[in-house]
Amino acid sequence: MPDRYRLSVHVPFGLVCGIGLIGFLLVALQHWRRGTVVLGLALLVAAGLRAVIPDDRAGLLAIRSRVVDMLLYSGFGVVIISIAMTIRGLFG
Repeated sequence: MPDRYRLSVHVPFGLVCGIGLIGFLLVALQHWRRGTVVLGLALLVAAGLRAVIPDDRAGLLAIRSRVVDMLLYSGFGVVIISIAMTIRGLFG
């Protein structure tokens, strides 16, 4: 198996992790609402990538079956974003 192929398998997970790190950075900088929304968006990106990338190229995004992964990633993403958008106060 070529090295390029092995590296490309981890790119989708790396993208999701990069978005998640940006979200955590925003939370650490006390922009908790924006950071939490970005974390939810990272999960929605994971769901979208899991929907379009074949199982053999999904890498660490493939935990369960494709349908279960998509439902859980998108469900948690929507819940996190909706909670972040509905909480009032907390400086932010």
